[in-house]
Amino acid sequence: MHTPQVTEHFENPRNVGTIADADGTATIGSAASGEMLKLTLKIADGAVIAAKFRAFGCPTAIASGSVLTELVTGSRISDALEITASHISNALGGLPADKQRYATYAEEALKTAIENSLSKQETYQ
Repeated sequence: MHTPQVTEHFENPRNVGTIADADGTATIGSAASGEMLKLTLKIADGAVIAAKFRAFGCPTAIASGSVLTELVTGSRISDALEITASHISNALGGLPADKQRYATYAEEALKTAIENSLSKQETYQ
């Protein structure tokens, strides 16, 4: 069974979609495998001002993407890089071991999207 937080984020996911002019993007997994999380970020003045996700998978996969966008939006890049799978799992009321991978995917997507954004900035400087 799912925690109330997982159920809430699955039934009412926040920030679903894709930011068209995203500064950072990441895709973890693949739709073909049945587990995928895509994260797009808009970053300004060293802070995440918007985050959107798309996910394929079980309710926990969708809930992990949803809660991640809430945790990261409004945070400084340095603080966003500190968000871990444990933070995501805790925000969802704790995930069982067999579902923890979804929080790990979300953490990986966040860090990859931030790295993507930073690499673009270095390219244009």
